[in-house]
Amino acid sequence: MANLITVNDLKVHFTSKRGIFSRKTETVKAVDSISFSIPKGKTVGLVGESGSGKSTTGKAIARLVPISEGSIFYEDKLISGLTVSEFYPYRKKIQMVFQDPFGSLNPRMSIQSSISEPMLVHLKDLNANQRKEKVAYLLEKVGLSADMMDRFPHEFSGGQRQRIGIARAISADPEFIICDEPVSALDVSVQAHIINLLKDIQSEFKLTYLFVAHDLAVVEHMSDSILVMTEGKIVEQGNSEEICQNPQHPYTQKLLGAVPSI
Repeated sequence: MANLITVNDLKVHFTSKRGIFSRKTETVKAVDSISFSIPKGKTVGLVGESGSGKSTTGKAIARLVPISEGSIFYEDKLISGLTVSEFYPYRKKIQMVFQDPFGSLNPRMSIQSSISEPMLVHLKDLNANQRKEKVAYLLEKVGLSADMMDRFPHEFSGGQRQRIGIARAISADPEFIICDEPVSALDVSVQAHIINLLKDIQSEFKLTYLFVAHDLAVVEHMSDSILVMTEGKIVEQGNSEEICQNPQHPYTQKLLGAVPSI
């Protein structure tokens, strides 16, 4: 199966001063020489604790943080070396669902405006009526009513806001979505509904996912294969069943041991 995303020896290092008045700097190796690929139509789970570098990896692919070294390919096209204007077509193809559904929505924009915004940038052939019709269609697809589009983010629950975030992520017809801790800010009772929605959306719209999370149980349910990351490095990778049934690395075993038993 062809790969949609290929990451080779990716490094993302941040340099900061040790103190307010210090001239000395230190380098934080948020991502330290990792390589992996994501096949078309599949979900790769990236799991690790806070500070492991997993979210930074997703943001590096989406060009939300600069990379220090390495290469990122979209199909067979090197995208990590593109200028801002050259990368523009890939903004449409690569979208994100963020951890905090409230923080990722502009409180002053109606739901219709929030979901329409990517269309204004990437689907310029659509007129106002066509955009509105598509917003209504997408709201129905994520389990909300079309008559909610004139409301504002504060009028919705956390789970509903994440559904809106998913609708916005797919509004520009992307091919690849980075799900950055999409359920960790939600109540446990809501998490399963959002995960099932993401799986349904993936199947219907033929999407490829990078699913970033700290909960190995959630990642197992969502992913075809899993990458385990700590201290900026991938320490174990394999298909979901292998990783969760027979973890080899002590860190993976630690994550699996933290999963509550039912």
